[in-house]
Amino acid sequence: MSQHERHENNLLKAENDKLREENTRYKEALSHASCPNCGGLSGEMSFDEQQLRAENMRLREEIEKMSAMIPRFAVKPGSLYHNMSSQNQMIPPRSLDQGVGNYGAQTVMIGEMFGSNDEPLGALPIASDFEKDIVMEIGSVAMKEFTNLAEAGNPLWLPGNCGCEILNQDEYLRSFPKGIGPTPLDVKIEASRHSAVVIMDYNKLVEIFMDVNQWANMFCGIISRAAIHQVLEVGQTEIFDGACQVMSAEFQVPSPLVPVRDDYFVRFCKRKNLESWTIVDFSMDQLRPGSFTKSRRRPSGCLITELPNGYSKIVWIEHIELEDNEVHDLYKSYVNSGLAFGAKRWVASLDRQCERLASSMASNIPHKSIGVLTNSGGRRCMMRLAERMMLSFCTAVGASTANAWTLLTEAGEDVRVMTRKSVDDPGRPSGIVLSASTSFWLPIPSRTVFDFLRSENSRNQWDILSNGGQVEELAHIANGHDSGNCVSLLRVNTPNFGQSNMTMLQETCTDATGSFVVYAPVDLISMNAVLRGGNPDCVALLPSGFAVLPDGPEPMNNGGSIGEVGSGGCLLTVAFQILVDSVPTSKLSATSVTTVSSLIKCIVERIQAVVCNGGT
Repeated sequence: MSQHERHENNLLKAENDKLREENTRYKEALSHASCPNCGGLSGEMSFDEQQLRAENMRLREEIEKMSAMIPRFAVKPGSLYHNMSSQNQMIPPRSLDQGVGNYGAQTVMIGEMFGSNDEPLGALPIASDFEKDIVMEIGSVAMKEFTNLAEAGNPLWLPGNCGCEILNQDEYLRSFPKGIGPTPLDVKIEASRHSAVVIMDYNKLVEIFMDVNQWANMFCGIISRAAIHQVLEVGQTEIFDGACQVMSAEFQVPSPLVPVRDDYFVRFCKRKNLESWTIVDFSMDQLRPGSFTKSRRRPSGCLITELPNGYSKIVWIEHIELEDNEVHDLYKSYVNSGLAFGAKRWVASLDRQCERLASSMASNIPHKSIGVLTNSGGRRCMMRLAERMMLSFCTAVGASTANAWTLLTEAGEDVRVMTRKSVDDPGRPSGIVLSASTSFWLPIPSRTVFDFLRSENSRNQWDILSNGGQVEELAHIANGHDSGNCVSLLRVNTPNFGQSNMTMLQETCTDATGSFVVYAPVDLISMNAVLRGGNPDCVALLPSGFAVLPDGPEPMNNGGSIGEVGSGGCLLTVAFQILVDSVPTSKLSATSVTTVSSLIKCIVERIQAVVCNGGT
């Protein structure tokens, strides 16, 4: 650190100390001040609304003064906040089936989500006990509001077209006239509720939600990055009752045409009774006026209730206020219906991932068909490798640029191209990698397109790399009740004599809000080691694939629902990664970018020609 930077940091520290001293003086003065009307001490008076407003106004002035200094004292990329322990280090990705590490104040980066040029989301940490008390008080109000919303029925909740419930805003304002703060003018409100029964113990679910790494891995299709900035309360050991932490996250749709959403919020976890837990998120802009990032979370989260035999019931609420950011016309119906960021997408993703985890831990696998992988160690290692492949794919398929990729071309009607350099990473080939992605509409139902893309029998109709060869499934792992949820090992039998056959790892997954087909060429020797229970982290992967989304919700037959509906077609995003140079220090040529763009356009043209002409 330069001498100038150290000097500026010392100035900030001195300013913080001064503000804390002022807080102390004000508290002492208030506790001994006399009321001019009754002569009593103000410390003996009730903390009524007028006093609370005055105190909040003073606090806001102090925070605004500190927030204005942020550009001068910005935290360097990858560094920790100044009030965190210097021993806290970046934590590598952890598979969901592994145990939870130590729970403490830590900034956690998810997989490869952050690159060297990214600043952490959020603002200054909660610096004083007074601020912490306010956060905990807001948390109690948010928890009460959320619980009431989770248990309420009609007229507070109305049926929506996407199969979830939509909040009646007029009834909400009557039921919660104050809430946790006023609604800003000219903002869009999205509020939905959805419920499901999932195959996971409620204690494990709480553990996942309170560990940012596991949480982001569980929802890798939705969360493009996440971090814990500060732990205000650890809660009771191992069960997180009363835990409270300051977090930030970036949420995405798997398409470069939909802008990401940033949120800076507090997560509050409370045990409701012996059988249920409540986990609530609420935004921090009451204490950080400058931290509003186009999206604000009113009390949102989930109510988890224990059920017999290791199952849990989930009631999920998403209640968001946001500036109406620009969304491409293709995706407006999908986003406005709530399928993109609403409660149904979160619950559908959670349900699917719970089934996947249950499958990975299964021990008695029946021999129903040829190719079923029954070795428990091999199953688990192959699914860990597929999980890493899916995480890597999701970082490159959306609109987020807050990762290790460098954007070369913007998203639009054409192809978006990004690049990254890989050095000393055992999980990917060394050199310069290009990623190209594009999105387009097809007048075919999403399930039909998904089944076409995942089938080994139709792969040679669109996959240029298969070079017209027939694709054979060597092994597969079913990881859900839907046959579309599967991890497979494929071999391309090339027709050209003397050309070696290519082996690919593929994972396909589907739910009511979208589907993925993700694959990557793999070395056969390395995969044989994985199938015998070897370490999957050393297998180099460059994932490519598809995200298949409905263009909107299907119309409800019973009527009476509200919201937009789709046309019955689908939105397809194609993302392709290729190693263009094995030397990381080489210069990227314009020819390489043109080649990758042409390659993905050729794949798009083949898919359009087949599916639009009845070839599925």
